[in-house]
Order: sequence, then C-alpha cells, then structure tokens
Amino acid sequence: MGVKILTLKEYKSVFNTLYPSLCLFSNKYIENLDVSKDIVQEVFIKVWEDRIEFQDDSAIKSYLYTSVKNRSLDYLKSKRYKETFSIGDTDIGQIETDPFFFREVVISETSVIIEKAVNTLPAKCAQIIKLSIKGLSNTEISEELGISLNTIKTQKKIAYKRLKPLLKDCFFIIAFVFEIRN
Repeated sequence: MGVKILTLKEYKSVFNTLYPSLCLFSNKYIENLDVSKDIVQEVFIKVWEDRIEFQDDSAIKSYLYTSVKNRSLDYLKSKRYKETFSIGDTDIGQIETDPFFFREVVISETSVIIEKAVNTLPAKCAQIIKLSIKGLSNTEISEELGISLNTIKTQKKIAYKRLKPLLKDCFFIIAFVFEIRN
C-alpha cells in the first residue's frame, strides 16, 4: 500500500466526519469551544496546504488527533493564554501525558458512535436518552419534558432494545468510557 495525498472529495469527507469530534477533543484541553474550532480548522488547513501524505485512513485519524493535541497544548503554553488565564505547570504536565491523550481520543470517538446511534431513534425517545446520558434521573426527565414516569421508562426500554444491536460491537469501548468518566 502506497502513500497518498487526499483528494478534495476525500478531504471534505474526512473533515465532515472528524471535525465535530476533533473540536470536542481539543475542548477537553482548552475548555473553550470557539478556540478549539479554530485550532481544528488550522490543522485541516495545514493538511490541505502542505499536501500531507498518509498511508491509510487510520494514519489520517492518528495524525489529526495528534496535531490537534499538540496545537491545543501550544495554545495553553502561549503567552497570550497565560496573560488571560492561569494554568499551572502541573496541570499542563498532566494533560500532556499519553494516558490523557488516549483516554480523550477514545471518549471523543465513542461519543460520536453513541450520538449517531441515538440519532437513529424516534425523536422523543432520542431526547429522553440524551437527557439520561447527561445524568438526569427518570423523575427529572419526566418533570423537564412534562410526561409521565411510565412513559420515560417505556421509551428507555424501546431505546435500549434498538440501541443494543447498533452498539453491540462497541460494548467494551463504551463500558470503558463510562468507567473512566466516573
């Protein structure tokens, strides 16, 4: 398998597929979504302008996540950031580690998989599951949506039944993500 430069069509596809998760990933470092979006756009611009060559799709993804991580860390170390916000050297040291990087990549990728699966559900069902994922209890969801507790429970059962086959191949990754978030 040889190296290849992305065609415009491939570039657009990679951008459309990975842009949201890369923005969320960068935001784990900088906690500013607007700056995160700028960072991700800068990385994509560099890929296009420098005509960077890749071995395969996994190399593209790896390059993008690593580049976004590095640019995010550079931003945190920048004079402009340090003048506006305070972050300790210990904090930067912690987020520069490989375990932090790998954990956040897995979380970003898994979040995209889960969101795509949830978006296949009927609207009300998806809304209930999204609120549940945010940590709301059945009672809180019931109060927020103005529907009965039994309806919440029924909709969740329907959702789980539909999501199970969609997410079966990702079960261990999803379990891992929810374990490290707690």
